[in-house]
Amino acid sequence: MNKQKLFISLLIVSVLIIAALPFPDFWIVQLNYIGLYALVSLGLVLLTGVGGLTSFGQAAFVGIGAYTTAWLTLNLGISPWITVMIGFGLTALSALVVGVITLRMSGHYLPLATIAWGLSLYYLMGNLDALGKYDGLLGIESLSIGNVDIGQGRLFFVLTWAILISSAIALLNLLDSRPGRAIRSIKGGSLMAEAMGINTFRYKVTIFLIAALLASVAGWLMAHFQRTVNPSAFGLKMGIEYLFMAVIGGVGYVWGAIVGAGLVKLLDDYLQIALPALIGTSGSYEVIVFGIAIVLVLKYLPDGIWSLVARKVPRPPRRIDWHDAKPLSARTKPAKGELVLKVDRIGKQFGGLTAVNDISFDIHSGQIVGLIGPNGAGKSTSFNLITGVMPKTKGQVFFRGQDISALPSREISRQGMARTFQHVKMINDMTVLENVALGAYTRGRCGVIASMFRTNKKEEQRFMKEAQQQLERIGMGEYLHELAGNLAMGPQRLMEIARALCCDPMLLLLDEPAAGLRHKEKQELIKILRQLKNEGMSIFLVEHDMDLVMDVCDHLVVMEFGNLLMQGTPSEVQASPAVRAAYLGMEH
Repeated sequence: MNKQKLFISLLIVSVLIIAALPFPDFWIVQLNYIGLYALVSLGLVLLTGVGGLTSFGQAAFVGIGAYTTAWLTLNLGISPWITVMIGFGLTALSALVVGVITLRMSGHYLPLATIAWGLSLYYLMGNLDALGKYDGLLGIESLSIGNVDIGQGRLFFVLTWAILISSAIALLNLLDSRPGRAIRSIKGGSLMAEAMGINTFRYKVTIFLIAALLASVAGWLMAHFQRTVNPSAFGLKMGIEYLFMAVIGGVGYVWGAIVGAGLVKLLDDYLQIALPALIGTSGSYEVIVFGIAIVLVLKYLPDGIWSLVARKVPRPPRRIDWHDAKPLSARTKPAKGELVLKVDRIGKQFGGLTAVNDISFDIHSGQIVGLIGPNGAGKSTSFNLITGVMPKTKGQVFFRGQDISALPSREISRQGMARTFQHVKMINDMTVLENVALGAYTRGRCGVIASMFRTNKKEEQRFMKEAQQQLERIGMGEYLHELAGNLAMGPQRLMEIARALCCDPMLLLLDEPAAGLRHKEKQELIKILRQLKNEGMSIFLVEHDMDLVMDVCDHLVVMEFGNLLMQGTPSEVQASPAVRAAYLGMEH
């Protein structure tokens, strides 16, 4: 049993022991609130800690769940076990509307938009007669199964923590899966994720929806536990407090949600009593203490309290259980010499500046083509135009006869083109094996629900087998369980190539793969490129290292000031006076 499973088992046993032993009712109530708050914070771990999206509006989703069940049970007599599903529906609808509008924003606009959403819903709840205005709704029935009341005390404690622990396990399962790796790739920006075939906007909406549903079920439980609801529990103050809980506990860690909720709840209650007694006057002084505390935490412990546990108890290596897994389905490879890529007079203008002008060339199957030129020649821009990262001002790109000029990078990836980046892009806190498995995203089918319930195990084994094979293919088999952030520059670049190979590409595009490599590492890279060519892979690379380019390329395309200077074999390019002039500023 690994440490994660052991911790979960101990947590479940602890809940059962607390429920069975005669603990004071006061502490049971406290644990009930900690469980409710932790549910909301759990959603923020996924949304903010993993996805990098800051939201101050989670309390509003708690309010939707609470008010839905309160109004329906009081006015229509509907069972709470049905109202929870109706609450889910209303929460999902509102989350989708808010998410589709706000998640296209970036920077400080998204937090501001969620603040506006939280405030608008708070004032709506406080001004509707049907919802009791600011007095709220009273006399809500307790949860029950038959004649057994489970909405209070120890039975409610078991119910709340059972939902909390189940939700935490579901999120852990999700994060260790194909869609989980896609979600974890969002935080570093969309460029790499989209190039792997991932629809980043769809996943942003998905995690926003999951976080909202966790908040909604917390609101449903809270309404029947308190037996009253009013807007004060769902305002901006609570939205900030939920985020504060996640940050204090460790916004990047699932179990940090429980730690943060427990610490903030207990400290809040203590300070409300201790500070007025100490100062000699009443007031909300605990807010000042919390403000100072969060500044100190952000400065000295930015990853939260649970990060201390994570450092002391590192994650054990993944158990290798995929030897018998079936291989992933592979593409039909083009015949040797077949035209794979045709670039026809592509161009790019930025206002009045022409960065790329009428660039044309072809790449055939089993061929290595290099794009070279002095700094500022337009090589990286051309590379990005071909891979769909930038829209073209003019021209067309054909891949195996199909016009891909207007396709985004994720769709181009699905066609069979894979790329690396000039500046290595990876997920530092994932292992090398997991980073490489991300490249196989387009070759899988299991989604979020299957991942949460762990019905995707066979597909995951196939992903891991493929990732291991690609790492061994390029000589990195000993790095499987190493964190990617611990690698030196050379292994990082090789890891990117392995990740691109996991896409099962027909054309591999390498953006300055030798940049920052030592001599021995460059020799290893040359061997890998030759090996891939011998296996029938078509390769297009942008590179400044002329020794490497002349050694491995079959055909060279030379650019200068955004224009096509010449193209031909390496020997023809070396003999060209125009090329020497471009690089050296003179013809001789």
